[in-house]
Amino acid sequence: MTISEFFSTCSAEAIQEAAKKLLSGHLIAFPTETVYGLGADATNESAVKRIYEVKGRPTNHPLIVHVSSVNRLEIWAQQIPDYAIDLARSYWPGPMTLILKRTQVAKDFVTGSQDSIGIRVPSNPIALELLKQFELLGGLGIAAPSANRFGQVSPTSAHDVFDEIGAYLSKTDRILEGGRSEVGIESTIIDVRNTTPRIIRPGAITSEMVNTSTKVPIVASLISDIRASGMLEKHYAPKAKVIINKPPKPGQAFMALSNISTPAGVYRAASPSDVFEFARNLYAVMRKSDEDGFRELVIQVPIGNGIEEAILDRISKASKGRSLT
Repeated sequence: MTISEFFSTCSAEAIQEAAKKLLSGHLIAFPTETVYGLGADATNESAVKRIYEVKGRPTNHPLIVHVSSVNRLEIWAQQIPDYAIDLARSYWPGPMTLILKRTQVAKDFVTGSQDSIGIRVPSNPIALELLKQFELLGGLGIAAPSANRFGQVSPTSAHDVFDEIGAYLSKTDRILEGGRSEVGIESTIIDVRNTTPRIIRPGAITSEMVNTSTKVPIVASLISDIRASGMLEKHYAPKAKVIINKPPKPGQAFMALSNISTPAGVYRAASPSDVFEFARNLYAVMRKSDEDGFRELVIQVPIGNGIEEAILDRISKASKGRSLT
């Protein structure tokens, strides 16, 4: 199929039709503020199985379930600490996923056979409207990992989605066109099953923000006893070799903040003015470097304790190359 046959403009009618397709077991790729997700009815085993097939994702890797409101949290999760509710009220809708003990609604096929579930309320208006329409039809939640092949660069536009997985979609699946993702990197994942929160994947919701919201000391280590999205050593990798904090050489592509100069003969792939623009453009730069045929991409990583930690996490994993899992 051609790209135009997959794309749907985000009119009210198109979103309603997409919600109906989800309830019928089809896949819908849709924009969120972080990256584009590949969605299926989280209670439909055969539909969720197709997510794994399209992505080439191991079935023991759990999926994040998206809902429209914190009021839907107890459908999927139980034994919710008070500080987790504080976090949800502070940062939902937004780029944060909470890991909690699952209810009976959350089956093994969506949790990777773990006793926990990841839940998120996205802030992108298209994603929220899709969730609301899906729930009005009786749906309980949309399972939606990033809409790319497993271990590769997450998509931040509808065209990225088609380039990544268009060949694996069926003619009844759809991609909702919603422009470029605002944040550009995946959600912060916070394990809130215990008395203190633990960030197991950094993102735009930072440790400082978590501490401010909960007044509960945060566990500093990223090590966790559960599997969650983006925790493998290798992930987010383009075809080009990603090199961190080395002087770029002629023939290489180079990404750095705008106050860092470009040596002669080096192709400047991007010059973001701040760390938020850096995060927003990171995956697009990786994709463009591949499209332009560069074999090596040098990235000067911003230093800091905020979203810089998430940027470093993604680039460090990308620098280890593509996983053969």
